[in-house]
Amino acid sequence: KFIKMDINNVKIFKILSKYKPHAIFNLAAETHVDRSIETPKDFIHSNILGTFNILEQIRNYKRKYKNNLKLIHISTDEVYGDLTKNKRSNELHPYNPSSPYSASKASADHLIKSYVRTYKLDAVISNCCNNFGPGQFPEKLIPTLIFSILNNRALPIYGKGKNSREWIYVKDHCEGLLVLFKKGISGESYNIGTSNNISNLNLTKLLLKITKNKKIKIGKNVKIKFVADRPGHDFRYALNSKKIRKKTNWRPKKNFKSGLEETLKWYMNNQKFFDSFSKKKFFKRIGLKND
Repeated sequence: KFIKMDINNVKIFKILSKYKPHAIFNLAAETHVDRSIETPKDFIHSNILGTFNILEQIRNYKRKYKNNLKLIHISTDEVYGDLTKNKRSNELHPYNPSSPYSASKASADHLIKSYVRTYKLDAVISNCCNNFGPGQFPEKLIPTLIFSILNNRALPIYGKGKNSREWIYVKDHCEGLLVLFKKGISGESYNIGTSNNISNLNLTKLLLKITKNKKIKIGKNVKIKFVADRPGHDFRYALNSKKIRKKTNWRPKKNFKSGLEETLKWYMNNQKFFDSFSKKKFFKRIGLKND
């Protein structure tokens, strides 16, 4: 059953009452950092107030039906903030968010832990690294690069492209979330990562290499173009994911290169996917306000 609804809607309680689920996976969020710089209010509405409403409706449901369903809340590695070289943040690392996006996600994490302690809700938090894979929203880095390659456009890279990110194939992340539903301990946070980092520049070069190896024609305009950096741009995120591996035996299965190959293949075979989005809206540079 698919129900399209703002997670701030109190009717969530009626849905819980009707279907009596075993768990809720809260993946609903505003996630694009540039967009959070441009319109932070949307991120407060969805990521903080939306999470608050979900918690309240679960609390009401628990009180009425004496049924403590499990909440698996999907957070982000960005709540830990910028890390120096060779350091990795574990679950005890202090929060140090840098953008309205990461601050809103950090706020949601704190709200959830307070509800676990105060109201005895059953909830776990996953802090995951950057996801990629087929069907990803076009404003994200990898689909933006693939769209540009397939449409003979320049490849926009922020600053000098040295910012480092950890990447995970989306299916591996989903399997990790299912493991947390089955084995995650209430009130605990779990990092979900691969421990493999790559700079944005090297990622772009690898994608171009894969494209050439697949004998895909690359237009003359497909060149790396360095653009104005994001305000407050964190240099490096990196997770220590030993906890989930030790406690649940979860491991990522897909290596980055093969995942990138599968992702490129999917977008090539589904180029109409991009037609369902406004190019002007989703490929226009935003988030440069630094008042």
